[in-house]
Amino acid sequence: MDERQLRVLRELGELGSVTAVAEALLVTPSAVSQQLRLLQRSVRVPLTERAGRRLVLTPAGRALAAAAIDVETSLARARHAVEEFLEEPDGEVSVAAFHSAAAGLWPRLVRGLAAPGAPRLALADEDVSQEDFPPLTHEYDIVLAHRLDHSPAWPRTVSATPLLHEPLDIALPAGHPLADKERLTPHDVADQTWITVHDGFPLMATIEAIAATAGRRLRIAHRINEFAVVSEVVAAGGGIALLPRWTARPHSAVTLRPLSGVHARRHIDALHRPENATRKAVRTVLAELRSAAAAVSGDGGSPETAEGSDVHR
Repeated sequence: MDERQLRVLRELGELGSVTAVAEALLVTPSAVSQQLRLLQRSVRVPLTERAGRRLVLTPAGRALAAAAIDVETSLARARHAVEEFLEEPDGEVSVAAFHSAAAGLWPRLVRGLAAPGAPRLALADEDVSQEDFPPLTHEYDIVLAHRLDHSPAWPRTVSATPLLHEPLDIALPAGHPLADKERLTPHDVADQTWITVHDGFPLMATIEAIAATAGRRLRIAHRINEFAVVSEVVAAGGGIALLPRWTARPHSAVTLRPLSGVHARRHIDALHRPENATRKAVRTVLAELRSAAAAVSGDGGSPETAEGSDVHR
């Protein structure tokens, strides 16, 4: 038995005929009769009987119709609880992010949601390969994920809110000869000692594109995923690296230079299951993330403007 069948039985007891029930529920009499037959299959005793030309409830039918009132009341209470949850402005929202996005966006997010009545944040770091970001939406309300321009789009099973289209720059130790150039090419950097992320992580595709464009294998000395550590190793003279322009923390002993000749950009998106956006608290956090991203990039930083801008750090 289900809610619709119980509703039909209750209405029959109150209205007295199949025709009246059909008119009240805006369905056909045959649809009413079908629901009654389906309900009868789940009960061992007759629920209705003929009284002349009318179909009326048996004692068992009247007992079940009375119980249907409690069922409808409980369901209405449950729906109201769900509606209150969806419109709750200060509900908890779990947000996962890879490290550089967390470092670049979370401080602004936390400050932006510090006022009373704002959503309660539950933050967690998750540094995974591109294909492993979408499954994280089963564990978190929002997942900050990144992919390169030429990488596959996110699957349709998740919704993606774009946050940043971030350039990837060449990080050089202060005083490096290449720092005298305003822009660098794959041929400029192909003979350098490199610090890269581990295989399977999005930035490796750009490293491979640099090698392919320069026509030689890069000399990779170190594999480090955490950009704060990469900056320290670059500053110490351990090699050069790719660093994101906006979300990596600036280092006084590291100079960034734009890279030409390859697609050196990444998309940072907020992934979430489509139904999560029905919650007001989740929508509030997504809006605050967009504001934080705009502030980090200098009011949005259009691809065209950022591509041609000089970087001095």
